[in-house]
Amino acid sequence: MRYLITGTAGFIGFHVAKRLIDEGHFVVGFDGMTPYYDVTLKERRHAILQRSNGFKAVTAMLEDRAALDRAAELAEPEVIIHLAAQAGVRYSLENPKAYVDANLVGSWNMLELAKAIAPKHLMLASTSSIYGANEKIPFAEADRADEPMTLYAATKKSMELMAHSYAHLYKVPTTAFRFFTVYGPWGRPDMALFKFVDAIDNGRPIDIYGEGRMSRDFTYIDDLVESIVRLSHIAPSEENRVAPEKATDTLSRHAPFRVVNTGGGQPVELMTFVETVEKAVGRPAVRNMLPMQQGDVPRTFASPDLLEALTGFKPSVSVEEGVARFVEWYEQNYRRAPTTV
Repeated sequence: MRYLITGTAGFIGFHVAKRLIDEGHFVVGFDGMTPYYDVTLKERRHAILQRSNGFKAVTAMLEDRAALDRAAELAEPEVIIHLAAQAGVRYSLENPKAYVDANLVGSWNMLELAKAIAPKHLMLASTSSIYGANEKIPFAEADRADEPMTLYAATKKSMELMAHSYAHLYKVPTTAFRFFTVYGPWGRPDMALFKFVDAIDNGRPIDIYGEGRMSRDFTYIDDLVESIVRLSHIAPSEENRVAPEKATDTLSRHAPFRVVNTGGGQPVELMTFVETVEKAVGRPAVRNMLPMQQGDVPRTFASPDLLEALTGFKPSVSVEEGVARFVEWYEQNYRRAPTTV
């Protein structure tokens, strides 16, 4: 199959593209190489993908509709997977315009592109952050998600709403999948796991917010990629509506549109996560206990029922195994000079 994937120099986009290329598919990757974090890491990811004749890259911003059109002409995609975004909950407090530009204007450009070329399936990356102040657990897709705690969450919820309207108006089958704290090799340096491992390895203290009482539904990257690949073959339609005894399906009655959680439903307390990291690194952390940060939520906890009903798959890599794999990658790439690609 032929895919257009945005965000292929990013953590998740890199892994999704690599999996599809390794399976023999053709992928055009679109990425703006923004300096939100070390661009060198993004370049190294893309260099790995570019070893394959099954991958072509277009470097431009999501707001550049002409560049998106060029990427689509090159890809002739059957499936579009829109993973590029301005990420980061806390950074949205510092630079809100970046979120409006990428997550609203950029996503609207993707919807306009899908309207124009009519792919078999449009897939959009959303986030568990949209559940915001929701106190009902686990978080199910049909739960209220109208109390976002950050602009980042609000832009992602807005993207989902825009996507539903386009799916209704122009009949492009669309799936929005909600991520839950994704981690693993080639991860982002601003995420907790990378920061913890790097700090412990270099003898710096780690900041533990919420006094360590928060919990997160950590999802290992390979589990997420498996979920996305399986969902890519299930374009929303009445033919694949899930029976109510299996899960509450979010398939719209008015559009070929569905929202799916991609978390495993196994939240881990932050202090347990820290102890797991300490064990994998082989030394204790110097812990700096701090109150919860503005915009943080006390917990994330996915209901995986709809994902499992649709795909037959449920994320299963334990935090212990996933953290150990990340530490192994970190040691190979950061404890000594980075390996060449």
